[in-house]
Amino acid sequence: MSFIPITRDDMAKRGWDELDVIFVSGDAYIDHPAFGVPLLARWLESHGFRVGIIAQPDWRSKEAFMSLGQPRLCFAVSSGAMDSMVAHYTPARKLRHDDAYTPGNRHGARPNRATIIYTSRLKEAYRDVPVIIGGIEASLRRFAHFDFWENKVRRSILFDAKADLLIYGMGERPLLELLERMRDGQPLRTIRDVRGTAYISREPAVGDAQTVQEIPSFEEVCADTGKFGEAFSLITHEQNPSCAHTIVQRHGDRLLVCVAPAFPLSTPEMDEVYALPFEKAPHPCYREQIPAWEQIKTSITSHRGCFGGCAFCAIAMHQGRTIQSRSVASVAAEVTRLADMPWFRGSISDVGGPTANMYGLYCRDEVAHRVCRRESCLFPKICRHLAVDDAQAVTLLKKVRDSPGIRHVAVSSGVRYDLMERQPGYFRELVGHHVSGLLKVAPEHFAEHVTTLMHKPGKKAFESFLRRFAEETRRIGKQQQVVPYLISGHPGCSLSDMLELALSLKRMGFRVEQVQDFTPTPGTLSTCMYHTGIDPASGRKVHIPRSDREKGLQKALLLWHQPAERGKIMEALRELGREDVAGELLAGAGTPKERRPKPPRRG
Repeated sequence: MSFIPITRDDMAKRGWDELDVIFVSGDAYIDHPAFGVPLLARWLESHGFRVGIIAQPDWRSKEAFMSLGQPRLCFAVSSGAMDSMVAHYTPARKLRHDDAYTPGNRHGARPNRATIIYTSRLKEAYRDVPVIIGGIEASLRRFAHFDFWENKVRRSILFDAKADLLIYGMGERPLLELLERMRDGQPLRTIRDVRGTAYISREPAVGDAQTVQEIPSFEEVCADTGKFGEAFSLITHEQNPSCAHTIVQRHGDRLLVCVAPAFPLSTPEMDEVYALPFEKAPHPCYREQIPAWEQIKTSITSHRGCFGGCAFCAIAMHQGRTIQSRSVASVAAEVTRLADMPWFRGSISDVGGPTANMYGLYCRDEVAHRVCRRESCLFPKICRHLAVDDAQAVTLLKKVRDSPGIRHVAVSSGVRYDLMERQPGYFRELVGHHVSGLLKVAPEHFAEHVTTLMHKPGKKAFESFLRRFAEETRRIGKQQQVVPYLISGHPGCSLSDMLELALSLKRMGFRVEQVQDFTPTPGTLSTCMYHTGIDPASGRKVHIPRSDREKGLQKALLLWHQPAERGKIMEALRELGREDVAGELLAGAGTPKERRPKPPRRG
């Protein structure tokens, strides 16, 4: 095995003087299947393409983008594993000072709006070489979208990046088809029928009303929040590859044409992808630790996709709602390879995916699945067609746990506890063997009107899970606890709602250490509500916490035990006229440290 070339010397060692495809990434090069660019590079390599990677180039000039020369077919650009604006700024729009995907955890290795900047530099360096953009940033910004950092609606990223084509979602199928056709001599500008791609055109999309869906234009969604909500709803109804239309959105006198989504990978195809010869390590050129690598280096991806449909999450818009699971044998083979790594010490940090207990699940009615347009298989109630048998997941965990060289296996991916009520075998396996003292779950909130907007199960389901968890933990004689993840400042959540949540958590005995302040990221239902102030499902107005002050007060209430938050908590209670609960909420909390004058020096 060897790393994908990142220098001319690397190319020379393979006897190459030219590459077919050059990836440009906002992340450091870590040859691990958890990272999209290395995975796609290995995928193309396995199909006979000569591939190179330019990782975190200096975007201030074109020279860094010319380090591997001109590719024969195209450049493929990704901002990295995260949207570059999310990577750079906090929910309060303050600049972050770290970057987990960069050696030394340093900020500043990629620009804001990296996809746009990288493409601009490539066009400056090689004007006539096609550029294909993809990854999470391009995928979720493929239509006109609300941008939280500019507080306005921006046009499709394709128009700003001036790339030749966009791939959205998981890229194995569309990228391979495009490049094979280009290798056979077909110009990229003439390829307009590949699923999972989007392009700009002045001509109407091929098809009719049965195959093409036009949504409100960029100009309309900018001027009218109602049109923005309408466009979002139409987009989310076109996510099932089996029945999706091609979507068209006008931008002035040009059209964004988004071809229907690519079909998900089958289990044999997933196995083929994850059997590729990954080094499972950062490129040896790096001398400093890369935090993202440290977090995932002993993790195993068992599946992709999520049918939970949480309003604030964009996973379904990118990975799809269909669960794409690897075989038990494929995962076991990867565990064997991992155990042979010289740095491995016997502990696997995670076996899972976006939602761990969705492994192996599927729609049991193929006819219903082909026409299904539900946004969630779990909300408002679990779909009757969903096969929730947990036998395969139980077999997987036991197989991994019993593998030679493995001392401990954790499941640190999120779980849906409402789904787990129908998975007794997985529940016992998880609680009995795969919780490292603390199990992280995400109720997000308890107020019913808020969890309804979030598409989450609510307080009763969480309390039911807590009881089952406590009973099972006692039965097996272990000391384990649940750690709840919560969101503050979500659309629909008022200061009063957050106070009731804080009191409920206090009465349950929880001290929450981390609270996620809601960030409106492109492509989510929650962001649509944040921008429009309306729930598109009901048409009703929704309270939106917009000011930094309100968002700060909401977050502070959940951190009642932290002395630094006491002032904000009292401010929130005075605003609500609820000073009467100050004693209950703050009981057991520390007090802020007083500033005391230093004693005079003796002598």
